[in-house]
Amino acid sequence: MLQTMTQTNRSEPLLPDSEVLRRALASVDPSDLLMTYAYLTHDRDLLERMAPHIRPLFGLEPTAIPDELVEELRSKAFIALTTAGATRGEMPSRELMQRIMSVGMGEQVDDEFVDLLFEQCGFVVPQARKSRVDRTMPPQGFKVLLVGAGLTGLAAGIKLKEAGYDYICVEKNADVAGTWLENVYPGVAVDTPSHFYSYSFHQKADWNHYFPRGEQVRQYLNGVADHYDLRRNIRFESVVTTMAFDEASGLWNVTIRDKNGHAEVVQANAVMVAHGRLNRWSLPDIPGIERFTGPVMHSAGWDRSVDLEGKRIAVIGTGASGAQIVPNVAPDAGKVTVFMRSRYWVMPNPKISGTVPEETKWALANIPGFQQWFRFGIYWNASDGYYQHVLRDPAWPDDAPSVSEVNEQLRQYGLSYMQQKLGHRPELLEKLTPDFPIFSKRMVLDAGWYDALLRDNVEVENDPIAEILPNGIRTRSGAVHEVDVIACATGFNIARMLGDVQVTGRDGRSLNEEWGDDDPRAYLGTTVPGYPNLFLVGGPNTGPNHGAGANLVAEAVINYIVECLDLMVARDAATMEPTEQAYRDWNDKIDDQLTRMIWSHPKANSYYNNSAGRVFLSNPFRLVDLWNWTRKPVEEHFLLGRAQN
Repeated sequence: MLQTMTQTNRSEPLLPDSEVLRRALASVDPSDLLMTYAYLTHDRDLLERMAPHIRPLFGLEPTAIPDELVEELRSKAFIALTTAGATRGEMPSRELMQRIMSVGMGEQVDDEFVDLLFEQCGFVVPQARKSRVDRTMPPQGFKVLLVGAGLTGLAAGIKLKEAGYDYICVEKNADVAGTWLENVYPGVAVDTPSHFYSYSFHQKADWNHYFPRGEQVRQYLNGVADHYDLRRNIRFESVVTTMAFDEASGLWNVTIRDKNGHAEVVQANAVMVAHGRLNRWSLPDIPGIERFTGPVMHSAGWDRSVDLEGKRIAVIGTGASGAQIVPNVAPDAGKVTVFMRSRYWVMPNPKISGTVPEETKWALANIPGFQQWFRFGIYWNASDGYYQHVLRDPAWPDDAPSVSEVNEQLRQYGLSYMQQKLGHRPELLEKLTPDFPIFSKRMVLDAGWYDALLRDNVEVENDPIAEILPNGIRTRSGAVHEVDVIACATGFNIARMLGDVQVTGRDGRSLNEEWGDDDPRAYLGTTVPGYPNLFLVGGPNTGPNHGAGANLVAEAVINYIVECLDLMVARDAATMEPTEQAYRDWNDKIDDQLTRMIWSHPKANSYYNNSAGRVFLSNPFRLVDLWNWTRKPVEEHFLLGRAQN
């Protein structure tokens, strides 16, 4: 059941005439305004007259709407918003909504996307499960244990609460927000646009930046926890150490240790693991690191009390975190030496450091429907639109540094950007130019990274580190770099998805042993045979590595898990686990599709891969595919059972 998110009242104007409204209409993007106007008025005439002038964001020709049409649009939008009865009181038909989407993006939006877009953009919201008259409510005493209170865990708590499930959440930190509570390094930010990196059901209109700073995300998630009163269900400064399934009772015995070392065993009917990927960090295994006499900090364990002014700073790592840290510490540092372990493709985005104009923030907060259409445009251009770049063309040479014509075009764009920024420094250009296809590793958005590397007090060292000395770093060539502070932007142990939690299933099976250090597998990335009622959020092969969408994936998988719980309750079952056949078929499907993806390219090797080269993280399908597959479980893919006692 769905409910329309935005309704209008035709008996009175939607907004009063004001100078701020006029400024907003004059400043917002015409395509966003056109979609909003057509949504409110159902005006097909202006929509179709503007359609020939709007082009896809990544098309060969830019959007060029004639000035007279733009002025007509702004005038009609003003009348619609300030005149009683000028707007329609109901949401447009599905067909018109799809047409508005297609015109606004300058390309066809296929029907398979529409339901996802309705939900993810906030045009409709699912009816709260516990208010559905045709649904069996969870029985008294049915308890879910949730691990993690970051972006994923908070969403899970909201949806469990809406469905009427009793749950407790275990969180190792003293507050919510997960990685956005922990990561406080200079320049910490998100490389997903602000207006999409948020819950579809709790959007935020007043982001200050187009790409949010870490502190802004932390504030957003704190606000979510307050709004939904989630903290009452969270045990802070506590960790789960073991989970053991009891076959007789059909329950999980979960050992929780608090900050004082006190251990308690809690029984739960189901367990949801939502402790995030960017959670398990450690300092790099470099000889001598323990002997260094100055501060050594990981990006996720940054000590803000360390004074960096005038210091000689070593930054180990050139991925997303390193590319944010260096521009923010270099201006005050005496010298920054960047130790490059890997090369990355770096792409420009004019909005990466841009602030959202006040007129746009006002429009997002006040013009009905504008926020939903603004979010739609971001999703369409930042997510599945990139999928074509990660598909390998079977006719494309295997030894080429790209995987298709469109991927090569983007590679050439990346090369031209590097030439533009670094062409006058050929030695630096040579050090930084990747030899692997663009999109086969996580890309870096340039928020001052290249400019920082061009500073007189910044040096890029690609000679591998041999050891760390008490006062510096020695590379393999024997060169010694004396430094005062070491900053490790060296990532996370993502492959060890269970962290330090020991998980024991049926017949004493150990999931830790079955997965080993880096080979996790699951059915639909969520459940594993032999481990009933154990659900993973952010599990194997669910990473949206072709574009933005971590929040979308989290919402989709959480929906699926709650649907699984509902199926158990409706069937009066105590346990639920996937069949071995469904598990094997799904993983065969994953492995087969991965052969067609960019991540199987001979030179594609990143944290997406395990030590054997298998891609364990990336979802090789589109986000819309995953969303559709997670609407509800296929009952015949599961074994439903009763407790033995």
